[in-house]
Amino acid sequence: MLDRRELIGLGLAAFPALVSGRWPIDGPAAVAFVTADTEAHVAVVALGARRVVQRVRTVEDPRSIERSPDGRWAVVGHAGAGAISVLDLRERRVRRVLRGFVRPRYTAFAPGGATAYVSDGGAGEVAVVDVPAGRVRRRIAVGDGARHLGLTPDGRRLWVALGSSAAEIAIVDPRRGRRVATVRPPFLAHDVAFSPSGRRAWVTAGREPRIAVFDTSTYALVRTLGADAAPQHVAFGPATAYVASGDGRTVRTHALADGRVVSRARVPSGSYNIQRTGARVLTPSLGTGALTLLTTQGKVIASIGVARNAHDACLG
Repeated sequence: MLDRRELIGLGLAAFPALVSGRWPIDGPAAVAFVTADTEAHVAVVALGARRVVQRVRTVEDPRSIERSPDGRWAVVGHAGAGAISVLDLRERRVRRVLRGFVRPRYTAFAPGGATAYVSDGGAGEVAVVDVPAGRVRRRIAVGDGARHLGLTPDGRRLWVALGSSAAEIAIVDPRRGRRVATVRPPFLAHDVAFSPSGRRAWVTAGREPRIAVFDTSTYALVRTLGADAAPQHVAFGPATAYVASGDGRTVRTHALADGRVVSRARVPSGSYNIQRTGARVLTPSLGTGALTLLTTQGKVIASIGVARNAHDACLG
C-alpha cells in the first residue's frame, strides 16, 4: 500500500484502485512495471505521479517483461541468470522463479493469460509455461538463437525470430508443439509483432532502416516500409503501429491502413522496446534508464527517471 503522501501525489481518483487492490491501465492510478537490468529489480512507476513508488526485488539480470491479457501476471526473462520470474501484478511481488533455461529472452501470452510462450535462445526452444501453476509444461524445438516472438491474436501461430539479426523466422503451431513453416524476410530480422486483426505481421530489421509487412495466412510479403536506425521494435493500437528506434532516438507512428508515417517523436537514446495498453504508450531506455510516456497519437507526455538502465516495460 502507498503512504499518505503517495496517495495525495496520485490524486483522489486513485482511491477506488487502492481499496480493490487492482490498478487500472488508464487514469491517475495507472502504473508501469519496468525492468532495471543492472540492479536486479522491477520498478513500479506511478504514471500519474510520474515517479517510482516501489521496487520489486528479483534475481539478477531482469530484461524482458510481458503482461498477461487479463492483467494478473507478468513474466520477466532473466537472460544472464537462465531463469524467468512470474510476477503477481495485483500483489506486486514475485510469485515464482523458474530455472532450467539457458538464455530466456522474450514472452508471448496466449489468449486468456494462463499460458505463456518464452523463447530460449541458448536452447533453441520455446518453453510453454503454465503461469498460475508456475511450471514449464513442455518445450518446442524451433532453432538456434530464438529471440523475439509474436503470437497471432487467435493463438494459432507463433512467429519466432532466430537471432537478433535473423535470416529466418520459425512459424510454430503452439497447440501441436511443432514448427510448421519458415519465413525468410528481405533483410536480417529483429522484432515480430501482429496487427490487431492478426492478418498482418510486422517484421523489423536488425541492421537496416526497413520494416517488412507480411500476410499471415500466405506468408507473402505485402510491403516494405522505411524506418529509423535499426534495430526497431513495434507495438500496435487499433489503427496504428508504433515503431521505436533506440539508436535513432525516435518513435514513429504509422497508419495501419497504408503504413504511412503520421507522427515522429524524439525519445531518449536506447529506447528500444515499446508497448501500448489502453491509452498508454511506453518506451524504456536502456541507455538512460528513463521511461518515456506517449499519447496514442505518438506525442511525448513525460520522461520519468527509473533506474540506471531500463530494458523493458509493461502496464500493470
